[in-house]
Amino acid sequence: MSNGYKYDLLVLGGGMAGLPVAMKCAYSGMKTALVEEDLLGGTCLNRGCIPTKTMLRSAEVANLARRSEEFGIDIDGAIEADMDAIVQRKDDIVESIREGACENVESNENIDFIEGHGVFASAHEIQVDNQTLSADTIVINTGARPTKPQIDGLDDIDVQDSTDLLERDSVPDSLAVIGGGYVGCEYAQMYSRFGADVTVFQRGDRLLPDEDPDVSEVIESAFEDEGISVQTDAPVTALSKTDSGIRVDADADDPVSVTVSDVALAAGRTPNTDGLRLEDVGVSLDERGFVETDDSFSTTADGVYAIGDVSGPPMFTHSARDDADLLYRHLAKDESISTEGRTVPWAVFTDPQVGHAGLTEQEARDEGYEVGIGRQDFADQGKPKALGETEGFVKLVTDAETDELLGAHVVGEQGAEIVHELVLAIELGATAEQIAETMHIHPTLPESINSAAGGVHKPS
Repeated sequence: MSNGYKYDLLVLGGGMAGLPVAMKCAYSGMKTALVEEDLLGGTCLNRGCIPTKTMLRSAEVANLARRSEEFGIDIDGAIEADMDAIVQRKDDIVESIREGACENVESNENIDFIEGHGVFASAHEIQVDNQTLSADTIVINTGARPTKPQIDGLDDIDVQDSTDLLERDSVPDSLAVIGGGYVGCEYAQMYSRFGADVTVFQRGDRLLPDEDPDVSEVIESAFEDEGISVQTDAPVTALSKTDSGIRVDADADDPVSVTVSDVALAAGRTPNTDGLRLEDVGVSLDERGFVETDDSFSTTADGVYAIGDVSGPPMFTHSARDDADLLYRHLAKDESISTEGRTVPWAVFTDPQVGHAGLTEQEARDEGYEVGIGRQDFADQGKPKALGETEGFVKLVTDAETDELLGAHVVGEQGAEIVHELVLAIELGATAEQIAETMHIHPTLPESINSAAGGVHKPS
């Protein structure tokens, strides 16, 4: 390929937004270049969603085995995590999915897949090693990486991030997880169930600060029941080596110090925008380094778009895929698009799981709604009792004037699966009365939604 090769579309980054927008636009007839310096599939496939959920399943099996007597099953012998086998299972699953993605790209005649590190040479040119590629339209999908926070002594300690924790060949004796968001919580419970003594340090006053406070309370209680130490209002200020391990100091009302064998960072995400020369082509970044875009993914440079994690929250695979579909419809079909008003659900794959859609109760009140609330605890329902999984609840937030559903929270067994009914309800403008009158199968977990919806109209 010679310098200056011209494309209709050039996608910089083959993550879960860049890969589908490149594929769809190419299938529509646009001559497309897809540039990727690492592995196709980005964080989700290689270092995030798929590998973590695969290993969380192993942790769940270990936990169920330890609880076997609750269900009348006698298992002899110790329950131990074979990390080599767990990691190998994860690698096999990830590789099989990635191979499928590579085959799809190779079979698409309108895509040139170019391996290497791309940087902007101009607003319509990307330099990859010794090649210069040009395109009428360029899409940035370079993603994000784990944040390295400012902590005294951090550079002197061999700390691990979310990627490192997917590759361990042994279970740490003790693990301090710095960060109590969804990544920190999932890894904390995973490694606790593998056998580590785990402490979570959270800067804010509760775990999962983006969730309803009632949801955070359930997760914190579940963690404490499993022996995970939760330190909230406890920002970590210093790390230091000692003869017995790594000392972690946190600045709480009563200062906390623990000594552990290993430390993991789960303190947010940093965009991969450094070194792309974006400032030279007029692409503006916010104060955290994320690409600034409007509701149709346009950057401040004409013909340059950004989708996925590189443009900031919401940083989920499903929202990235939706970004890709919207942008494809704009680029290939000339449709008007906007992210304004879209419902972006999310989940936390702890045990119990968290499923979330729409507004929290406080967010709804802050937006001026008169709020109706319906709640059903799983402890009062038949199927959760049968499963032995009675933690959690369904909580619905409605507009008291119209009865329309504004938000939904499910924390409990299969919460991430159950919430999808409520995502659809929000999208369709369903009311609590309509949800309450919809027949649900008994006994199932989702029938708790019936009870929660019916409870919206009952006196507190």
